[in-house]
Amino acid sequence: MTGGRTPGPYVAGPERAHPLGSVTVRGDEQGGAVAHLAIRRSAGVLLGCLTALLGAGYFLVAGAALGAFLLWPRTRAYAREVLVAGARRLAAVERGRRAVFFGDRFPEERVPGAYEVSDLRLLRYLAARSWTGLVCGVVLGLLAFGAVLAGLLARGVVRGTLGWDELLTQLLLGGVLLFLDVQGLYALTALDARLARAFFGPSEAELLRRRITELAVSRAQMVQAVDAERRRIERDLHDGVQQRLVALAMLLGRARRGRERDRDPELTGVLLLQAHQEAQDVLAELRDVAWRVYPSALDSLGLEEALGGVAQRCAIPLRVRFEIGDAPLPRPVETAAYFVVSEAVTNAAKHSSASAVAVRLTRTGALLTVRVEDDGTGGADPSGGGLTGLRSRVAALDGVLRVDSPVGGPTTLVAELPCV
Repeated sequence: MTGGRTPGPYVAGPERAHPLGSVTVRGDEQGGAVAHLAIRRSAGVLLGCLTALLGAGYFLVAGAALGAFLLWPRTRAYAREVLVAGARRLAAVERGRRAVFFGDRFPEERVPGAYEVSDLRLLRYLAARSWTGLVCGVVLGLLAFGAVLAGLLARGVVRGTLGWDELLTQLLLGGVLLFLDVQGLYALTALDARLARAFFGPSEAELLRRRITELAVSRAQMVQAVDAERRRIERDLHDGVQQRLVALAMLLGRARRGRERDRDPELTGVLLLQAHQEAQDVLAELRDVAWRVYPSALDSLGLEEALGGVAQRCAIPLRVRFEIGDAPLPRPVETAAYFVVSEAVTNAAKHSSASAVAVRLTRTGALLTVRVEDDGTGGADPSGGGLTGLRSRVAALDGVLRVDSPVGGPTTLVAELPCV
């Protein structure tokens, strides 16, 4: 399984982030990057005019060829399917243009949970896009015509055939028209981006509804996970610690009665030795239960040292790579990462017959990736109780948990936790 993030059900349309991201550039490097960005987007605008002309021509040709079939009820479904098939190809071209020249990101097609554009909405987008693209072409044509007139004006000034009064008038009118032309071009390119975002991605209201649903589901899952964790702790205390304490009490009782009767001092010494060993085992199990509830080292020493404790208690060799830099992690993210590693390592040691486990924590920007891989027999059930609890814990932080465990192994668990 790869560590890439698949688009969620509420992935919006174009990404508005700067293409340079958080990279710091200076001087000529910054100027070159800005110039390259401007050239790329200008090429995207020019190509958009051509694709708009192509879309308008498609509607004219397809409308003339399929108009009668669209009106006849018996052939309407087939004609509409043909019309939409061509429209989808044009829409794919528009999506590619926006992605290549403007860096936009859209929900991936054929991905479960991704946003699907209806046929009617697709046709409406192409119609609107054709109209705005043609208007943008007209504006660009006017801008080119204005550049030609400016060249003629400069030529007249050089030759001295143009008076100052006429020159000032031409400069004033040309400046106003240039301002209106540039503003119109800017508005049309912004409208192009809004159309792509509106038609290829969910609306803001739909995003809000999906987000509310996700939060409600996540809250319910967290409540269930907390209840399951409490029941597990109760079982550990009842079946483990309580039974050992009962055995310890019985050993001490037998030793006390033997000492009072002075029948077998040697047996009393053996019983006290067994009681001492049982007390040590009880303390060790109490420490394990306490670590499973919440590791104190996480607060006092940090995530790296807490994971070192997991490695010490692991029954099989565990190798941990900690690559998150010097920036501190939010406390909820540290806690979630610890329990993901602890639960995954425990499952690998108990159920997968693994001989080694590798854990790697990396931080890329505001995203912490936790990857746990073992060489066991695989076949882990992603819907099992332990993994379901981990998925709920990760989802509560807007994270993603993926499990790849084919029969025969290996098993790979990847958790992505936003550090915000």
